[in-house]
Amino acid sequence: MKSLLLCICSLVLLSFTSVEKPNQFNSKIEVVDVYASFSLVNDTKEKVSIYTGSGFVSLNKGSKTSISCKVGKEVYWAEKGKKKSVIFKIKSDMCGKTLKLSKLL
Repeated sequence: MKSLLLCICSLVLLSFTSVEKPNQFNSKIEVVDVYASFSLVNDTKEKVSIYTGSGFVSLNKGSKTSISCKVGKEVYWAEKGKKKSVIFKIKSDMCGKTLKLSKLL
């Protein structure tokens, strides 16, 4: 009877202890600068319409818009709500910057 009581007490005490698991994941953290968008300024002498991949934008002379920086995505000319030819393809070095439309033509 004493041995049974001793076993039960041991099991109860063991339930309060914890076992540490080894870290299964690599604990290195890499910090990367990520820019969610870039700005496009219409420095041409006329009003333009573009399709950014997420919507149509009309830019007056000197106006600016923000475009999400999804590398590889294409920005198109637009006319009457329909996309036309490609203006440029988004590259990683564009992210976080303000770009002039005339330099991308």
